[in-house]
Amino acid sequence: MKKILLYIGIASALLQVGCTKDFNAINTDPKATSADLLDPNYLITSGQMAFSSQGYNLFLFSSMWAQTLASTSSLQSNYLSNPDKYVASGSTPDYQGRIWNTDYGATDQYYTGAGNLVAEAIKLTSADATKANVTAVSTIMKLMIMQQVTDVYGDVPYSQAFQGKEGITLPVYDKQQDIYNSFFTELTAAIAMLDASKTVATGDMYYKGDVAKWKKFGYSLMLRMAMRLTKIDATTAQKWAEAAAAGGTFASNADNAVLAVQNSNGHDNAQNRVYGVDIYQTKWSRTLINYLRKNNDPRLTVCAEISTDAETNGNAVAGIVDSSKQIGMPNGFDLNGSTTDISNLLTNPTYPGATTGSPIGKYSRPRYTVYANTNAPIFVLTYAETELMLAEAAARGWNVGSTAAVHYANGVMAAQTELASLGTDLTISSATATAFAAAHPLDISSTTASLKQINEQYWATTGLAFNYIESYLNWKRSDYPVLTPVVYSGNFSNGTIPRRQPYPPSEATLNTVNYNTAVGRLSGGDTWTSRIWWDAQ
Repeated sequence: MKKILLYIGIASALLQVGCTKDFNAINTDPKATSADLLDPNYLITSGQMAFSSQGYNLFLFSSMWAQTLASTSSLQSNYLSNPDKYVASGSTPDYQGRIWNTDYGATDQYYTGAGNLVAEAIKLTSADATKANVTAVSTIMKLMIMQQVTDVYGDVPYSQAFQGKEGITLPVYDKQQDIYNSFFTELTAAIAMLDASKTVATGDMYYKGDVAKWKKFGYSLMLRMAMRLTKIDATTAQKWAEAAAAGGTFASNADNAVLAVQNSNGHDNAQNRVYGVDIYQTKWSRTLINYLRKNNDPRLTVCAEISTDAETNGNAVAGIVDSSKQIGMPNGFDLNGSTTDISNLLTNPTYPGATTGSPIGKYSRPRYTVYANTNAPIFVLTYAETELMLAEAAARGWNVGSTAAVHYANGVMAAQTELASLGTDLTISSATATAFAAAHPLDISSTTASLKQINEQYWATTGLAFNYIESYLNWKRSDYPVLTPVVYSGNFSNGTIPRRQPYPPSEATLNTVNYNTAVGRLSGGDTWTSRIWWDAQ
């Protein structure tokens, strides 16, 4: 008994010492950090990489819904190619979840990935005036990310998003109209916050913290946001398009927002990587190749190639770039011989012949040396896109500086010459681009004619730059070019090109009340064919 009491006494003494001396030091993880020690610039870097290198998340749907690419696959296990026919993948039935990033282990991109990273950077810097540039860059990034999210889904959590640490785990879904109104307010404030006299945002991979370029980026993003609203609210669209033009959008290709990647360090161009592994089943669409050929477009001479007879499946080599030999593949072809589609690709009368070891034949594919290069940079937002949007604004009679014809010519020339930054094999000289623009001026005979020409050019420009999401979203907004849907057995959109992505399956059970409220605002329910607010018929 005396021994027991002795042990208790010793333990008590040790406990008292432990509670009164160096408690914090003893109980602090030496490998842990705190908010005051975290450099928010790292969050910008990670956010930009996660958002810009979008890989299969975009390849899943937008490249083929907009029909810049085509595919022969109908295998339900092939998530790379199913979108050509609007059928779900059996092994990964979560197209919608991969964009939202809450299902199936996806954690690195878009909403819950990139969005959370830059939102945290804003929280860490917003109270420190010396870090205003970090706050501003992070805010602009957040707005760009959230624009894509809402443009894909419609109503989404916004005002209560990224606040899990604050206890908001069931955020409300904001109406898309309210989200866009917030975009313009927040973007205006963020641009005004940029200050060359303050600390540089060193984590910025787009512009290395260059404040002047970020201001142009902000106004160019404002223009894109404004143009999204032309169908639903032309008055608001005009207001903010004119504000963007007055503020100062991109002035040349030197202003392009481009993300450099380095595959050797594990940071690759995931978009090109996905194309590389699917090179035998994915081709340029007939719609795109015919468009380039009809206009005698110089991009046809550098962007497309057909495989050589020396190529075998699994051994891709540089192909033939002779523009006269290029043939785009119709959307909807089925390599498996489906009786509900074009039957059997190999017996189709338009099939241009097989190559050794590859059953896909001599259909034009994206040029392998560039589009399968995982070290190639990634376009985020470009001068060509901006000038074409300004051309449309001017064609609508809005005050955005130059005439629609001048903006259109600028956009066309920039679209030709910007491709060289992806790889030298896509180089088109300034002289060639200038001559092409002069030979193909904007049709100003009517507003309709101008809008058609501008938006077809925008579609081709973004498609050839592998900016799939923008090709699709602008097609959805403008309805140009006019596309023929693929009607394939078992498709999930009733034989029409999908207009939105359904919410992730988990939302119905994890955030039921707010999810149901949002779905109730969709005229067709949570389906692929419902239209979001700005895509009103």
